[in-house]
Amino acid sequence: MEILDIGLILVVGIVAGFMNTIGGGGSLLTLPMLIFLGLPAVVANGTNRIALIVQGIVGVTNFRRKGIFYPKLSIILSIPAILGSLLGARYATSIPDELFQKILAVVMIVILVIIITRPEKKFLKTIEGENLSTPRLIVSILVFFGVGFYGGFIQAGVGFIIIVSLTLITGMSLVKINSIKLFIVLVYILSSFPVFLMNSRVDWVLGFTLAVGNSVGAFIGSNFAVSKGDKWIRVFLIVAILLMSANLLGFFKLG
Repeated sequence: MEILDIGLILVVGIVAGFMNTIGGGGSLLTLPMLIFLGLPAVVANGTNRIALIVQGIVGVTNFRRKGIFYPKLSIILSIPAILGSLLGARYATSIPDELFQKILAVVMIVILVIIITRPEKKFLKTIEGENLSTPRLIVSILVFFGVGFYGGFIQAGVGFIIIVSLTLITGMSLVKINSIKLFIVLVYILSSFPVFLMNSRVDWVLGFTLAVGNSVGAFIGSNFAVSKGDKWIRVFLIVAILLMSANLLGFFKLG
C-alpha cells in the first residue's frame, strides 16, 4: 500500500464518517474506493465493515454522552435487523464479483434519487408529532428486517433508507432518528461481520486504515451543529456517486 493510497483512504474515510453520522451515504464513497484500489468487490464489502464498526462505536458513544440515546426502541428494532443482516451477508459472500459491482452501481443510482428528492423532508411537513403506536411499531419491525438484509448485503446508503423509513412510519425527529440509526447499524454490522471474516473476505490493513479516517469523521459529525455544510456535502456526494456508478457499470475506468 503506497503513501498516496493511505492518504486517499484517510481523507475519504473522514468524509464518509462525517456523512454517515449526520445522515448517511459514506459507504457510497468508501466501497467503490476500496474496489478502485484493487480489492475484489466482496472483500471491499467486508473490509469496509471494520471502519463502520469503529465509526459506529465513536458515534454512538458521543451521542450517548450528549444525552441523545434511546436504548429500548433501538434494541427492539435491532433484533429484526440482525436477523436480516445475517441472511444478507451470507448472500453477499456467495455472489460473483462482477455481479456485485453491477448491483452496487444500480443501488448507488437509486440512493442518488433519494438524496436529490429528499422525501423525508417533504413528509416531515405533513406529519404532526411522533407516533409510535403498536401497529406502527410492528411495521417498523418488519421494515427493519429488510433494512438488515440490505445492510448485510451491501450497506451503502442504508442510513438514508433508515431515515426515510422511520420518518414516514413514526414521525420522529431527525436527531432522534440519527441516534437510533447509528446504534442499529453498529449492532447488525457486528453481527454480520463474522460471516465475511469466516469466508476470508476482509483486508485488515486497509480496514483499520479506513477506520481511523471514519472515526475522525464520526467524531466531527456527531459534534456538528446541524448542517451548515449540508448543501455542499450533497453536491459532492452526487458528483461522486455519478462518477463511481458509471465506472462500476463499465462506462470508463478510473486509475
